[in-house]
Amino acid sequence: MSAGTHVYVARLAGTPIFDPIGDQVGRVRDVVVLVRAKGAPRAVGLVAEVPGRRRVFLPMTRVTSIDKGQVITTGLVNLRRFEQRAMESLVLGELLDRTVTMRDGSGEVTVEDVSIAPQRNGDWLVDQLFVRRRDAGRTLGLRRRGATLVVGIDSVSTLATGARGQGAAALLETFENMRPADLADALQELGGTRQLEIASALDNERLADVLEELPEDDQVAILSGLDTSRAADVLEVMEPDDAADLLHELSDAQAARLLELMEPDEAEDVRRLLAYDEDTAGGMMTTEPVILGPETSIAAALAQIRKQDLAPALASVVFVARPPLETPTGRFLGVAHFQRLLREPPHASVGSVISTDTEWLTPDAPLGRVTRLLAAYDLLALPVLDDEKRLLGAVSVDDVLDHLLPDDWRESHDESLGTDEGQEAARG
Repeated sequence: MSAGTHVYVARLAGTPIFDPIGDQVGRVRDVVVLVRAKGAPRAVGLVAEVPGRRRVFLPMTRVTSIDKGQVITTGLVNLRRFEQRAMESLVLGELLDRTVTMRDGSGEVTVEDVSIAPQRNGDWLVDQLFVRRRDAGRTLGLRRRGATLVVGIDSVSTLATGARGQGAAALLETFENMRPADLADALQELGGTRQLEIASALDNERLADVLEELPEDDQVAILSGLDTSRAADVLEVMEPDDAADLLHELSDAQAARLLELMEPDEAEDVRRLLAYDEDTAGGMMTTEPVILGPETSIAAALAQIRKQDLAPALASVVFVARPPLETPTGRFLGVAHFQRLLREPPHASVGSVISTDTEWLTPDAPLGRVTRLLAAYDLLALPVLDDEKRLLGAVSVDDVLDHLLPDDWRESHDESLGTDEGQEAARG
């Protein structure tokens, strides 16, 4: 690659990374730079996402080509989890949307993209910025966006000292199409301030989905950083069992305040779950499985489990009960499994195909009993009943896995597949 070639980082995000023989080894998620008080920032490596959603450091010395939507490496990828150092900045995570000052006195501009270019000595330096001038005032009551321009890195000041709390528009655009689990991984790579900024900019439903995928420490940090009323709104959107698990991690006073601000019906479901120990069926169950009356048609039942936001484990079975159909229900009658529903006429009633000999749990059933029943009968979900045989909720296999795996399973990675020599040398 010749010196002077410009690579804009925002366009680089998501670009596939290939080894010399053409096998894809990962994708670009960010660029690591050293921002110095004097001289152009130096790009020292890429943050690459490899299979398993692990993020690792790929030194620029191992990048042989960046061209036509692909990055080519020497083939040596260090599989140690990337950890940002104090002097390092992430272009997408921290520099985009930062406000800097033009040295010519023309005012402040916002960084919307950063260009890096290879030098003759092999280094990669930030050489240009794509910036937008601040708001250009109003015309006919509408706010006009400022003009954009490309400037040399030496045309601005305060890049090294600019505030971290800038707008998140460019970074949110990068994250727009990520699945919740992938976005949760990306948030873990950001500093606390930037992480909260991005989380705050998500809508309630999106943030709720992401929180359910984050480790408990990150969940607490984000929820505690939100305005209290906004935090209550997000808890309302979360699955009741996930909301209860999160409230368990907060102080009693903070949890009580949030419950007061939630809608009464949503808060009641969460309060019922909080009454059970976390490692019991009652503490793990969701209070919102698919519950139908026996007269419901099979066609209507299939429409219910076809809903996109329903977890696959809960979509495998319909719980049938007498009214009321909200938990706690009337008398529980049995379950109708997805495969059985597919084999019957659409106009038939769910009550005609239910299994009445289904194993069930009491809310105080320990984790061991839950796992044994799921494994013994090859089930994805089990009903939880009270002494009067009313349905209280359902425990699904994914709820059980969350309790069986180590607390740090979302952060744990096998680091035995590589050494850190290349990472240390490139960043030393």
